[in-house]
Amino acid sequence: MTGPDDLDALVTELNAGAPRPATDGHTARLRAWLELVVAQSASDLLLVAGAPPSLRVAGAVVPLGEAPLGGEEIADAVAPALPPHARRAFRDTGIADASFRTPDLGRFRINLHHERGRAAAAIRRLPSAVPRLASLGLPPSVEALSRLPRGLVLVGGPTGSGKTTTLAALVHEINLRETRHIITIEDPLEYEHSHHRSLIEHVEIGIDAPDFPTALRAALRQAPDVIVVGEMRDPETMQIAVAAGETGHLVLSSLHTTDVATTVARIADSFPLERQNTIRQELSMGLAAVLVQTLMPRIGGGRVPAAELLMVGYGARQHVRKNAVHHLHQEITITRKYGSFTLEESLTELVKHGLVDRKDALARAGHPEELERLLD
Repeated sequence: MTGPDDLDALVTELNAGAPRPATDGHTARLRAWLELVVAQSASDLLLVAGAPPSLRVAGAVVPLGEAPLGGEEIADAVAPALPPHARRAFRDTGIADASFRTPDLGRFRINLHHERGRAAAAIRRLPSAVPRLASLGLPPSVEALSRLPRGLVLVGGPTGSGKTTTLAALVHEINLRETRHIITIEDPLEYEHSHHRSLIEHVEIGIDAPDFPTALRAALRQAPDVIVVGEMRDPETMQIAVAAGETGHLVLSSLHTTDVATTVARIADSFPLERQNTIRQELSMGLAAVLVQTLMPRIGGGRVPAAELLMVGYGARQHVRKNAVHHLHQEITITRKYGSFTLEESLTELVKHGLVDRKDALARAGHPEELERLLD
């Protein structure tokens, strides 16, 4: 992780080149900030009223040397970069998500929103190329997810843990290896895939379809082999995705969760109580695998992923059906021969290879006593 001395040096460097208010329009000010994002290899630009603009570099938030921003300044700088549908959404609901492309700086994901009645923005730099799965640092058995013929694959993790990147890398592996029809549904579109062996369609919410349920229902009528749902945000999307996985499609999607059990529970818990048993029955039949990942501070700087994976078998299906998801951790160990692994096993490998500090690993482990045993 970046240390205090490194942060002080970075702040000094950034402040020396911090953008000043542009004289040729508000969009020029946004561009000046984005140039710094690229130059400093930052992942995010964060704009919050009452604070100077900040970059996230190697996981640390570093303020630029500007005066604190006002909400109107943020809206004036960011809103012109949004496409028309996103500007309408911001006007009507106060929240907008969209992608933004520049010819030379690349693509960015913009979230313009309000906090305490004032405009704020989080802008993430999007990679120009889809990464290979092996380059992400995940355990090798994760690659098996790209070889599943059908079923629902859930990728869980906190915000900023690389879920979207993992989904894109899995699709890339399929694209390079197999002749399939793949449809991705995202809000906004983050990774652009080229056609290799597979045929890929990108559906962006707000531009190509009004919402996830509409896009997903339409996708099922388009003869897909693989469907990627960028994020399952509502019960209707979840129900369609679960059904699609149960009826022969490979469906890949993500959820904001912390472990395998909560990822599975999140689906049923999103529905009214009277419908939860039915959803559990469908989920138990359609679920193929659950991967949950998190990013750990890496010794020497940067971050490295730790993960846990459940390849769903008969025992896990019974636990899902009976709402006994607390037993799924045990199922991970039982199905290890099929590629499953626990977070503690992943953390152990990172510690033993000198990538993650033991204290950081123990703080993140869901079962620290198990991690202690594996490390001794």
